[in-house]
Amino acid sequence: MERGYDIVLFGATGFAGGLTAEYLAAHGPEGLRWALAGRSPAKLAGVRDRLVGVHPTCAELPLIAADVSDGASLKELAEAARVVVSTVGPYVRYGEPLVAACAAAGTDYIDLTGEPEFVDTMFLRHHEQAVATGSRLIHSCGFDSLPYDLGVLFTVGQLPEGVPLSVSCYARVGGAMSGGTWHSTVEILGRLRSGRRAARERRAVEPRGERVVHGIAGRPHYEDLANGWVVPAPTIDPQNVLRSARALERYGPEFTYSHYLVTGSLPATVALVATVGGIAAVAQVREGRNLLRRLRTPGEGPSAEKRARSFFRVRFVGEGRGERVITEVSGGDPGYTETAKMLAESALCLAFDGITVGGGQVTPAVALGESLIERLVRAGIQFVVI
Repeated sequence: MERGYDIVLFGATGFAGGLTAEYLAAHGPEGLRWALAGRSPAKLAGVRDRLVGVHPTCAELPLIAADVSDGASLKELAEAARVVVSTVGPYVRYGEPLVAACAAAGTDYIDLTGEPEFVDTMFLRHHEQAVATGSRLIHSCGFDSLPYDLGVLFTVGQLPEGVPLSVSCYARVGGAMSGGTWHSTVEILGRLRSGRRAARERRAVEPRGERVVHGIAGRPHYEDLANGWVVPAPTIDPQNVLRSARALERYGPEFTYSHYLVTGSLPATVALVATVGGIAAVAQVREGRNLLRRLRTPGEGPSAEKRARSFFRVRFVGEGRGERVITEVSGGDPGYTETAKMLAESALCLAFDGITVGGGQVTPAVALGESLIERLVRAGIQFVVI
């Protein structure tokens, strides 16, 4: 089917969506057919006006009115695009209608979600149809989870083939949180029970394969290789890494993965664990969730000055057949500036790099792999062997 657009960005009026639009305007290839989509035509026009101020060629950038509550508008959007990029969260609340429309239309779909329940539920409800139509559903194409998923792929590539492998990850992050990310975090913490239920249902139906792949929960400890205290990070990132490992034979006949956040000092470790535990406890009741949501407003985010001071450095220690390799993935502001870059480059990769992976829900490493690593390196994100 001939499509009118290579890429449609849905949610361009949000904080992350606006940054993604700016990146596409600055770095999209000549002849890129793309459009902005969202609920409010007036707000979309405002985003376009902002882009025109820097990139006059955006004056004729198409605007598409589409709403998650209007199935017909999403169907029309999906059928008009080769790749749809969504930045509209919390995804567990607002994301499914667009995933469903893309799966039905055979349209490739990309988002930046870090919500495990959403990803598992979309697999249960839309993976099979996406396989049938050829739609690639690729979640977590921002800081959740590209540095980890692609970083492990890069690390494995430095290790011997055909032998058991293990990789440990130590992430050091400095940055602020936007209102949208905060609301998604509250949603995740407030839905832990339903999230565990969706994970169990997925495990019951998802093929596991014959190769042995497992994660290690770990414990807080001082780690010399990370130069500080580390705590296990039970985020969506290790889940995506392990799914890639199950799908790719290059990870060896047996693969083990552990995932840590570097906190630096013991007091900082205790404070972090206490803070997250307190927020999670408050989020278990409706009144608590409503209170937490009022602390941040969706659409707000850290200033350009704050983002310029932010960073991430993710170190990987890989071992196999007695050999050890240490690698690192690093960049600037993780949650927004670099996430917009990662999301946009993922869409461009899927649209233009001849990706041959078939339809269904697939991880970034499986679908985009080395091609996306090359794009991100050219865009300034470092993948290095130490």
